[in-house]
Amino acid sequence: MSRTPTTDTARATAAERRELADLLDALAPAQWDAPSLCAGWTVREVAAHMSLGFRTSLPGFAAELLKARGSLHRMTDRTARRDAAAFTPAELAALLRDHAHHPWKPPAAGPTAGLAHDVVHGLDITVALGHPRRVPEDRLRPLLAAAVEPSGLRFFRVDLSGIRLVADGLDWSHGSGSPVHGPAQDLLLVLCGRRLPAGRLHGGPEGSRVPPTLVA
Repeated sequence: MSRTPTTDTARATAAERRELADLLDALAPAQWDAPSLCAGWTVREVAAHMSLGFRTSLPGFAAELLKARGSLHRMTDRTARRDAAAFTPAELAALLRDHAHHPWKPPAAGPTAGLAHDVVHGLDITVALGHPRRVPEDRLRPLLAAAVEPSGLRFFRVDLSGIRLVADGLDWSHGSGSPVHGPAQDLLLVLCGRRLPAGRLHGGPEGSRVPPTLVA
């Protein structure tokens, strides 16, 4: 019997969570308090945010949103900071591992949204720390496809006018204009509105300039 895309995505999500849990377990104490690519959040706060969906019921989510006066941004920021202080690093890693098969995904989002949430926030941690982890290609491809949908670009307020993103080592590109090359996982971060550390992106053999809006 062939596997359905939903089954494949669920398996990929579970694998991603287990691998990230192992990575978090190996971090040094100073790395937990280092800045992530999520503006204003440390690695610890990103890890705390990643487990919020496992620990919060729908009524609980609604209550938190009400406390934040309807602002999802305020809600996620407040809960990330609160939970980062409440859980130890070992507990935060265990929450990901113990909920590897949890079906949570962002409300009203597409079928790959849960995987995207974990992959992107994992990259918020590893890229910021200069960690060499590479997300497997079979996880990146569906996320890149979803990220270039108009709804995804609007959500993250990404303007790629005059830019063509080209993945190194992967047959994938998007857009038209001056080429900007980089690892596929870094381009996924660009599509999700992240600004990357200097040196992560390059102009490729064409030697084009990397727009300053894409790098920190």
